[in-house]
Amino acid sequence: MTLDDELVESVDELVRELETTRSAFTRDALREAIHRYKISRLEEKHQKGYELHHVNREEFNVWEKEQDWGDE
Repeated sequence: MTLDDELVESVDELVRELETTRSAFTRDALREAIHRYKISRLEEKHQKGYELHHVNREEFNVWEKEQDWGDE
């Protein structure tokens, strides 16, 4: 893996501040980036699904009687 010097210096500053290692910081950062990417893809998939199959008001009416707002 090749990283530019400025990025490595920034990481080194952070790892000193966080009292961790460059490797541990990089592993965590990569895991977080992968997690954000997967969530982003799921959100895109859901958005496309709702664009193809619009929600209508009656779709959730069956749950109205199940709602308990605690004000009765």
